[in-house]
Amino acid sequence: MTLPAAPPLTAARGAISLSGITRIFAGHIPAVDHIDLDIHAGEFFTLLGPSGCGKTTLLRMIAGFETPDAGRILISGREMQEVPAFKRAVNTVFQSYALFPHLNVEQNIGFGLKMQGVKTPERKKRVDAIMELMQIGQFATRSAAQLSGGQRQRVALARALVNEPEVVLLDEPLSALDAKLRAELQIELLRMQKRLGMTFIFVTHDQHEALVMSDRIAVMSKGKIQQVGPVLDVYEKPQNVFVAEFLGLSNIWPILSAQGQTAQTALGPLEVADVHLARLCAPPQAPEAVPPPTPGRLAMIRPEKIWIYNDAAAPTGRPNMFPGTIREAIYMGASTQYRIELHCGQFVLAYDTNNQAAERSWRPGENVAVELKPENIMLVEP
Repeated sequence: MTLPAAPPLTAARGAISLSGITRIFAGHIPAVDHIDLDIHAGEFFTLLGPSGCGKTTLLRMIAGFETPDAGRILISGREMQEVPAFKRAVNTVFQSYALFPHLNVEQNIGFGLKMQGVKTPERKKRVDAIMELMQIGQFATRSAAQLSGGQRQRVALARALVNEPEVVLLDEPLSALDAKLRAELQIELLRMQKRLGMTFIFVTHDQHEALVMSDRIAVMSKGKIQQVGPVLDVYEKPQNVFVAEFLGLSNIWPILSAQGQTAQTALGPLEVADVHLARLCAPPQAPEAVPPPTPGRLAMIRPEKIWIYNDAAAPTGRPNMFPGTIREAIYMGASTQYRIELHCGQFVLAYDTNNQAAERSWRPGENVAVELKPENIMLVEP
C-alpha cells in the first residue's frame, strides 16, 4: 500500500498519526492488524476492547517498547521508527504503577528529572508543584509500600506528568482500585487532563470507564479497529453488533424483510425512524438521515430506551407497542433491570430509573406494555 506523506514538523504538539501499524506474534498471529488512526493533540483518547484485542500492544508500540512489523508512527509530526523509547516525548503509567520501592514519593516522582540531569533546585520546584496538583504533598517522605492503591496511582501519574511529556499513555491504571475510588479517580483524571491540555491515550476493557472519560473511543477486536468516534456517536450509533454489545446491553433482532421504514422481525412489524436526532451535542446538529431497513441488517435498541407502561394505562395508536409480562426484576440501585416476555414469545431487556421507585416499579408476573420508539431503534451490521 502507498503510505501518505509525513506531516510537517509543525504538526500540533501531542498529535499522533498511525499508518498501517501491524504487529505479528509467533510468526503468524496478528496482534495488531493494519491500524490507521489519527489522535488529536490535547484529546483524551481511549482504546477500548476485550483482553487480547491488541490495545495494549498498540500502546506499547506508541511508547517504543514494541517495534511494529509494518507501518509508521508519528508523534507531533516526527517519525518514530528509529527513536528509542527513552527518547520519545511520551510517558507511560502502568497498571502495576511500577514505583521504586526503595525510594520515597518525592524521589519516585523526581527520578526521571534526575536522569535527565535537571539540577536539584529546579527538580524540587517541579516535583513540589506536581505533588500539590495531585494533592499528595503530605506523603512526600513516605515509601511506596506505605501508600494506598489510590495514593500510588497518583504518584505514578505525577511521575509521568512531571517530565512535561507531549503524550501520556495509561495502561489500565485504575483496574486494581475498588469501585468507589475508581469512580472518583476517573473524574479526577479527566479534569486534570483538561487542565493540563496534554494528549492522554487510555487503554481499558471497561466500557463505563471509556464512556465517562473519553473525548473519542476506538473499539478494538482481534487486532482491528471496529469503530472510532466521539463517545456519543459510538454508543448511540454503533456500526456493527460487536460494538453495540461491547459498549452495553442491547436488544437485537434480525430484519427478516422490510417495506419502507417498517422492518419485519421476530417481534412483528417494527417501525424505524428515517432520521436520528442529534442528542447532547453542542452546537445542535441537524437530524441525520438513516438508510431504510433491509434484510440482513439488525434492529437494535438499548434497554434504557424502552418505555414501560402499566398495561391498562398504555398509550394507544402508537407504533411499536407490545404487550408483555414482567418475568424478572433486578434492583441495581439507581435503576431496575426488567426482563419482559412479550406475548409474541420474545424477551426484551429494559431499564427504568428509580427516582420514583414507589410509583414506577413492577414485580414479576405483572402485565405491562413496552414501547420501542422508532427514533430509538438503530440499524447495525452483523
